[in-house]
Amino acid sequence: MPSPGPLAGVRVVELAGIGPGPFAAMLLADLGAEVVRVDRADAVHPHAPGPHPDVALRGRRSIGVDLKHPDGRAIVLDLVRDADLLIEGFRPGVTERLGLGPADCATVNPRLVYGRMTGWGQDGPLAQTAGHDLTYLAVTGALWGSRRAGGKPTPPINLLGDLGGGSTYLVVGLLAALLEAARTGHGQVVDAAIVDGVASMTTFIQGLRQQGVWDGPPGGNMLDSGAPWYDTYACADGEYIAVGALEPQFYAALLDGLRRAGIAEVELTELDPAVRMEPDSWAAAKARFTAIFARRTRDDWAGHFAGTDACVAPVLSWDEARRAPHLAERGTFVEHDGVVQPAPAPRFARTPGALTLPPPHPGEHTDAIVAALGRSPDELARLRGVGAVA
Repeated sequence: MPSPGPLAGVRVVELAGIGPGPFAAMLLADLGAEVVRVDRADAVHPHAPGPHPDVALRGRRSIGVDLKHPDGRAIVLDLVRDADLLIEGFRPGVTERLGLGPADCATVNPRLVYGRMTGWGQDGPLAQTAGHDLTYLAVTGALWGSRRAGGKPTPPINLLGDLGGGSTYLVVGLLAALLEAARTGHGQVVDAAIVDGVASMTTFIQGLRQQGVWDGPPGGNMLDSGAPWYDTYACADGEYIAVGALEPQFYAALLDGLRRAGIAEVELTELDPAVRMEPDSWAAAKARFTAIFARRTRDDWAGHFAGTDACVAPVLSWDEARRAPHLAERGTFVEHDGVVQPAPAPRFARTPGALTLPPPHPGEHTDAIVAALGRSPDELARLRGVGAVA
């Protein structure tokens, strides 16, 4: 058996939602927290054998509850009574109307840290407005810069908004507030808004802008495909190679690698290190890189640069990534309950995280959870009969 994760003993109540809230709960579960997911009673249906296919639901148990039923609300408050953290992702005011808002939960557990995951936040003109990852990125400026020169903004597959600016910042807030609650005995509300998190993530770029280093249009800067030495290039087989030779020493290693590949000095004229930081030289350098990398296959180039500091890597597909030698040796992807999925991250020397429970179907553990709350079989039958649990 693996050692308990660093969050072993931490209890989490997750009011079921989609996207960043569940992913935050997964991160906590991966690190050893005991997570109970409160699914809607009407989401409980017959299902095929085996775990739920959504691996982001891993590591927790599920109870089906009608949050609008008084007895259902009482069940959730019983769970909250012994919990350390709560995660909810409803629009502002919904849990208050259900009788499960921060004040309601504080009456049974004043040390509870109450995590609220939304796109727009708990206040402001857009707080009650629907949105998705794309719209949250749009208003922060992050989407404006996510494009090649002359192209339209490209959605970064929900990684930047929902999971980066949302889930990650929620988990940071929950753990910080958990530490504070351990010192003071008082919980608090963590208002995690995707727009706030994404804006925070752009701090590095904002700093470059203030320094005058990032003053080009979208697709015309160092890290947004403008620079020839920080881009992807098509290879002879139609696959792509990624070149990230950002610093001078890595750029020198890139040029040395091209020389070893038989590229003549006359062809490296446009790649002169003396002008690498001059945007006026980038178009010619990019054209030269395009011609050079098109001569060999992706795997040929990857093998040629392997073990060097040229910062060149193959652009792998989802299936190829899980078999990549480095990731395979580290166990970055693992098989659990017959499904290949990312392993818990980050890693801990003494208390490693681990994959435990497979993703539950809604209501899969209702009986066991209700029993653990001290309710008798007769009471469970009554709760089922009135529709409070499923």
